[in-house]
Amino acid sequence: MKRLYYFLFLLVNVLPAFAQGLTITGTVRDSATLAPLPSAAIIIDYRKSWSAAQMDEKGNFTINLPSGDHVLVIRHVGYESFKVFIKSGTPKIHFDVLMTTTSSQLEEVIITSKGFDQTIRQPILGSLQINIKTLEKLPSAFGELDILRSLQMLPGVSSVGEASNGVNIRGGTTDQTLILLDDTPIFNPTHMFGLFSVIPPNTVNSLDLYKGNVPARFGGRVASVLDISTKNPNLEKLRLEGGISLVSNRLMVDVPVIKGKLGIYLAGRGAFNDFILPKLDKKLNNISAKFGELSAKSFWKINNKNTLTFMGYYSNDYFKTDLLTNLPNVVGTDTYYKHITTNGMLRWLHLISPEISLQTTAIYAKYAPDIGTKEKETGNLVKLESAVEQRQVKSNINYQLSNHKFETGFIATQYVISPGTLEPGLSRSVNYIATPTEHANEVAWYADDEINFSKKLAISLGLRYSFFMATGKAVVRNYLPDQPRDDFSVVDSTVYNKGKVSKAYGGPEPRVGLRYALNDRISFKFGYNLMRQYIQVVSNTATPIPTSRWKTSDTHIKPQISHLFTAGFYQSFNDNIYEITLEGYYRNAKNIIDYKPGADFLLQEYPETQMIQGKNKSYGVEMMLSKKKGKLKGWANYTYARSLNIVGEDAALIEKVNRGDWYPANYDKPHTFNASLDITVDSHNSFGFTFAYSTGRPYSEPIGFINYQNNVYPFYDKRNNKRIPDYHRLDFAWNIYNPSMKNRRWQGHWTFSIYNLYSRQNAYSVFFKTENAVTKSYQLNIFATPIATVAYNFTF
Repeated sequence: MKRLYYFLFLLVNVLPAFAQGLTITGTVRDSATLAPLPSAAIIIDYRKSWSAAQMDEKGNFTINLPSGDHVLVIRHVGYESFKVFIKSGTPKIHFDVLMTTTSSQLEEVIITSKGFDQTIRQPILGSLQINIKTLEKLPSAFGELDILRSLQMLPGVSSVGEASNGVNIRGGTTDQTLILLDDTPIFNPTHMFGLFSVIPPNTVNSLDLYKGNVPARFGGRVASVLDISTKNPNLEKLRLEGGISLVSNRLMVDVPVIKGKLGIYLAGRGAFNDFILPKLDKKLNNISAKFGELSAKSFWKINNKNTLTFMGYYSNDYFKTDLLTNLPNVVGTDTYYKHITTNGMLRWLHLISPEISLQTTAIYAKYAPDIGTKEKETGNLVKLESAVEQRQVKSNINYQLSNHKFETGFIATQYVISPGTLEPGLSRSVNYIATPTEHANEVAWYADDEINFSKKLAISLGLRYSFFMATGKAVVRNYLPDQPRDDFSVVDSTVYNKGKVSKAYGGPEPRVGLRYALNDRISFKFGYNLMRQYIQVVSNTATPIPTSRWKTSDTHIKPQISHLFTAGFYQSFNDNIYEITLEGYYRNAKNIIDYKPGADFLLQEYPETQMIQGKNKSYGVEMMLSKKKGKLKGWANYTYARSLNIVGEDAALIEKVNRGDWYPANYDKPHTFNASLDITVDSHNSFGFTFAYSTGRPYSEPIGFINYQNNVYPFYDKRNNKRIPDYHRLDFAWNIYNPSMKNRRWQGHWTFSIYNLYSRQNAYSVFFKTENAVTKSYQLNIFATPIATVAYNFTF
């Protein structure tokens, strides 16, 4: 009888309490637009097994848990994490989660573009989202966070040297990478000849790098896309953020004009401390290097269905140094280099329904380089000015469900390029010269569709159709067929009036990505891209001086077309703490531009006489191991990559480059190894180390010299037949925090860094100089000694 009483007691009192459990419901939305975020990751008690909680297309979710204490965490890349503790005994609870955009709460060293552990799950290859907080901890030259230099620590990303204007990604030239700042194109992404990036680091919210599958919404380049999004203004409270270093100073003021409705921020950065540079490196004597930039952004939440965003960016660079006096055709002591970038963006977002949104954007971008020199006798200033402008309007519709994402849009673009104008000033020996302005229009339609068929299979489909038109006013020469294009083979000319189409190109650009997952930790991916590029940079120098020329496609210069094939293997282990990736690629591009032997583009009215088009093949394998969490975080990667050109194989002998055979591109570096380590010692201190190694890039060395009329001329047998010495460098950073300030309005930390720790004298280039009838080779070194700097950063 007693056993029966015990059984009834358990049945009536204990079991109902156990069966009661906990039910959590909620809705996840963007705090600014109120758009649902169905791809957010839900984690219970920090266990990965709960990350796949059911969530519908409206962002609603329901979770049933056993009774007890629990921690609910909701994450989404680009948003501040939501975290709450739920006490035992709570039977049911609902959360209306409004997630605020921020970059300060991400834990991962490198994470991909969507949700939790999406390196394994998303059907896109070669897509990385980089955490700004991670980049801030990396050692840097002169104590300045440099986005492009930090990106070079990733597999498949490189540059031609210390002070290079841009990055080379998977065998592409610098102009083959589309760099966008809030949808506006950046034509020159560096300050001081490549020493720093133009993007103000304290305004950046996220960086998405597409070096494999490129979504169809991006076009106009054939290698890769770096999509940089800046922060939205704070709508709730005043915020100040800034930093002081030996080279530059920066400040951002974030003001909520109408609380909860309208906000604006202004961010400025300036480098006017060039008098300090010689103290860091004696080779930086007699240098004048200044830049200033200003960013502004406003966000207006009109109502729950409409928002309006404006972004403006302006930068001004001035550079003069005798470091360049040893380079051919450069008078560094009397010549200055200046360039101005002016960008603007206005975006209207309309929420049609929780699943459908319409976005319309107007864009303006202008890049204007200027080179000036003074005549020695009169002091008169002679200037060479040029500019490239881009105006664009685009509109797109987004439709998002829990397992299906679709986007389609239309884009109209206008290009205006002023190749060069020589302004003689008061000079009597220099004539005014103006090369013809180039005009072109481009229209494009695209559609992107991403479908998750199951946990194992997902596909990303994209189609873009672009149509390009070179227009007048223009004079187009007609040349004899099968003859070199020069002044002697001209038959006649055709005049095109303003607005009349002189040449048109176009075609489809399909994009495909496929993911097959063996389980939650292992997946395989395959991808294919076809991309077209209608404007490109023409240059016959690898030096960092901004003398390159932008050129539209026309009757004689065909657009570049690239086919990219990629495949990859991805695995995470130890609860997503470690991750290993292996990717291979092969890219075949046609109509790449190279210069004829002895070419001169300066103020050339008919540049087609100085260049020739050919093919490029780039292929490689990238391996990366990363540790994402813990007191010790970091990554190591190795890349084997080749980039080879063949130009003029069917041309006349005088136009052939390298006798019509394959030769290494200027940025061909077969072996690259990078490693980064972040050690958090305690709440006060963290240390960072980076190591970079790469094969030296190729250069052309003459096999002999010819003496003609008492002048010595080099004789070249092959192009890029030698390599500069291999590059390697170790950097160190020490970040010092004051944890007692963590919950105060004013927060700040110090960073002490040493760039090139063991004083490696890396060569940027090799040049030849004739003295006393003897020609010798010399190396140009940019940073040949350790550079120790200190910087202070703060927020309020």
